[in-house]
Amino acid sequence: MPALSTLPWNEAQLGEALRKAVAKYWANRGGQSKRQGKRGAKDVGTRAEVTGGQHLNAILSLLCAVARAAGFTKVEIILNNRLELPGYFRPQKRWDMIIVRNGRLCAAIELKSQVGSFGNNFNNRSEEAIGSSTDFWTAYREGALGAKTPWLGFFFLLEQAEKSTRPVALKQGAFPPLPVFQGTSYSQRYAILCERLVLERKYTCAALVMSPRGRTGEFFEPKAALSFYALAKSLHGHLVGCS
Repeated sequence: MPALSTLPWNEAQLGEALRKAVAKYWANRGGQSKRQGKRGAKDVGTRAEVTGGQHLNAILSLLCAVARAAGFTKVEIILNNRLELPGYFRPQKRWDMIIVRNGRLCAAIELKSQVGSFGNNFNNRSEEAIGSSTDFWTAYREGALGAKTPWLGFFFLLEQAEKSTRPVALKQGAFPPLPVFQGTSYSQRYAILCERLVLERKYTCAALVMSPRGRTGEFFEPKAALSFYALAKSLHGHLVGCS
């Protein structure tokens, strides 16, 4: 299809599409947990709900629609196979979606989520995001990803719950944390993480979406600059300029 110079959905339309995608996310998580339970493969905590790897497919479908609106074909939008890109500190990293055209890497995106176990997983998710982007851009600097600058995106879906939104005390260390982290909840810390990932040019754009458990798809975006609509506009604008 020919490229559209502007995103063909307004914020309300894309918001409704995202609500439906988030509803599917929760349905997929619950279904994955039940299937593993019947097989007797019960993972610790909520991990059983995510090891199937298909829970964020509805979000990926929305991003595919954005890429198609920018004029990219199914062949150029890679979702299942050949998702590995070279790294600098490791041989390869598998991304959730990459977009290529005429041998050029146009975009890559990472999608992550967290439900429960907020204290145990916040540092892990942060380290993954920081490490993957550092590896990506260092490999790009070394010429492993082509000469033209690609777009790198990060999408995070966080469960909106009492434990993710209440302030969490910081442990006493040899040196105090930066003041910005004092009196923050895990959701606020994720917002700071995403803002700084973009500020420090680790990712071109990042989105943080919060949603309570349930099948309605209700969601909340704590920062306008980290909205899904902002992510979609950024991706679409970059892809329109790719040749």
